[in-house]
Amino acid sequence: MPTTRRRLLFFSAIVPFLSRFSSGQNSQIQSDTASVFNKHMDWMEQQFVPAAEAMPEDKFFWAPTNGEFKGVRNFAEQLIHVAEVNFALSAAILGENPPKDTSTEAMKTRSAVLQYLKDSFANSHRAFSSISEQNAKLPIQHPLFDMITTRMGLAIVSIAHPFDHYGQMVEYLRMNKIFPPASRN
Repeated sequence: MPTTRRRLLFFSAIVPFLSRFSSGQNSQIQSDTASVFNKHMDWMEQQFVPAAEAMPEDKFFWAPTNGEFKGVRNFAEQLIHVAEVNFALSAAILGENPPKDTSTEAMKTRSAVLQYLKDSFANSHRAFSSISEQNAKLPIQHPLFDMITTRMGLAIVSIAHPFDHYGQMVEYLRMNKIFPPASRN
């Protein structure tokens, strides 16, 4: 009996060590860095997409024109802009070429814009999942500015940038007497 107990104690002590070792060897498991970025993007996306979906078709291409709002992007253009930046930043993180410019001509319907937006978030998650402790801080060229940055830096911008436009979207929704989903509870 004491020998069985010793074996049990030995194996219970070594199992956590072995699980750590095996998880480091499995390329399917996201790194801590990738998990953190994906969780924050999930949080942002859970605010952003429902707000985008809250605007009805008849107001989807609306922009305010009174006061200091002359020349601003309409609601759909806000979403297209966020999606384009998402795709550009993701491509840089992945070391890929960004997708061909999506002409706003192709984005004439609410459903097309929303799908493009959702696809851009999915692509951001794919890019974030490629970030590891080994490559997060390696220098890479910023896709939009003449500067060197890192995958970590681009991921941070990928999460922060939509929040800026989220604030503008909330204003547009409220101007149309639509309560943003996050404010409904």
